Amino acid sequence: MKLVIMTGMPGAGKSEVADAFRRAGFPVIVMGDVIRKEVMKRGLTQTPENNRKIMLDLREKEGFGAVAKYCLEELRSIDSSIIVIEGCRSLAEVDVFDSCADSVLIVCVHSSPKIRYQRLCQRGRDDDPQDWGTFRERDIREISVGLGGVIALSDIMIVNDGSIGELRKESDAIVKSLV
Repeated sequence: MKLVIMTGMPGAGKSEVADAFRRAGFPVIVMGDVIRKEVMKRGLTQTPENNRKIMLDLREKEGFGAVAKYCLEELRSIDSSIIVIEGCRSLAEVDVFDSCADSVLIVCVHSSPKIRYQRLCQRGRDDDPQDWGTFRERDIREISVGLGGVIALSDIMIVNDGSIGELRKESDAIVKSLV
């Protein structure tokens, strides 16, 4: 099986690119869902701060690849030639996935901070930042847990500062090139 690992800063457009794979019939595992489920399991409210605490707690107790390890059961239950992992944030997570795949391709989606902030404000998810300061803190936190390393080692870089139509066209071309 080939794993396509999607990475990028919050609001860059990872979900939109993952949707191109869904439209082509490939399954997508969203790593952020692991954190959100754990926040709910512990009876906490979905906030950037609670998500940060849970992510750090899991990593402290189970290592930097902890979130990826939580995805393995679902990953192993899927029968598909290509599986997409959305939201990889550390090289330790890449290593976990690499250990169970025939090949791994890292795709990074990049957008400027200003554009990402605007998108997150419009997205309306409970854990999205409420102001620029919270947004910047989240970016720094994401980089500090290893996201920068995954971005730096990406095989494909998509710059998503244009329209949604442009992103979909580029995403569809990437999917087509892999099948």
